[in-house]
Amino acid sequence: MSTKRLSVTVTRRLPDPVEVRMRELFDVTLRSDDTPLTERQLIEAMQTCDVLVPTVTDQITAGMLGQAGDRLKLIASYGAGIDHIDVATARQRGILVSNTPGVTTDDTADMAMALILAVTRRIPEGLALMQSGAWEGWAPTAMMGGRIAGRRLGILGMGRIGQAVARRARAFGMQIHYNNRRRLRPELEDQLDATWWESLDQMVSRMDVISVNCPHTPATFHLMNARRLKLMKPDAVIVNTARGEVIDENALTRMLRAGEIAGAGLDVLENGTTVNPRLRELKNVVLLPHMGSATVEGRLEMGEKVLLNIKTHHDGHRPPDLVVPSML
Repeated sequence: MSTKRLSVTVTRRLPDPVEVRMRELFDVTLRSDDTPLTERQLIEAMQTCDVLVPTVTDQITAGMLGQAGDRLKLIASYGAGIDHIDVATARQRGILVSNTPGVTTDDTADMAMALILAVTRRIPEGLALMQSGAWEGWAPTAMMGGRIAGRRLGILGMGRIGQAVARRARAFGMQIHYNNRRRLRPELEDQLDATWWESLDQMVSRMDVISVNCPHTPATFHLMNARRLKLMKPDAVIVNTARGEVIDENALTRMLRAGEIAGAGLDVLENGTTVNPRLRELKNVVLLPHMGSATVEGRLEMGEKVLLNIKTHHDGHRPPDLVVPSML
């Protein structure tokens, strides 16, 4: 066990209680503003600290890790996603990587249900109508959406978040279907009253709502590509609270504009903060700025996990949230 204070560099502003605790425990470099570091700044940070605390906005590539030097021993990422870090190269260089899994499960599942309701019940359109001052009163055929009870929900990725979405959707009376790399245990399937589809194509073609809840990996990039999106029913909707890269956004935009898909709710986008203007102008699309994990409680718990991973590593033990090759 080392008694020397670790040198820790944080790449973005974190909640105040997290930053205060970091300052108490470590020799920490915090950010005075909240702009992402440049590639050069990230490399310099890795060269001068024992532990780097990045976020999903920090792309850490093999080339950058090759310039990190020998001091960096742990990348304690603030967030559950790990696709922004070249974990394999980090491990080859003796740098451990940890994340914060499980913390945002309920928050993200809540957002998935919010998007399903927002798209099917046309909530943003109603909000825009009220804010414009153009509403002239109730009418029998005005602003009609669809009832979600009885609809088939196809969950793409049945991990923690997918299962949490399933539990919520069941309470709304939806029928649960899923596609996953591995089938759930029979007792868990029974608890969720979930139907497994080995073929994603077959599931997609029969669902009323698709919820994307899988991580972004090379195997899931554009998993919902143009061909697969065309399998969706014309009155079906798709929501994504996972990673934007899982859906071919250009193909989705074309199909939404053509009326080949009824609607979409996206909390994540394929190109980060660059929003396709054709997508933004569509009334049957709900766009959110990556808010799925944005609760006070969730962000504080993420910070607590980061602190625990760093402290455990510094004490000579395996970080509890160590990212291992089987997770990639």
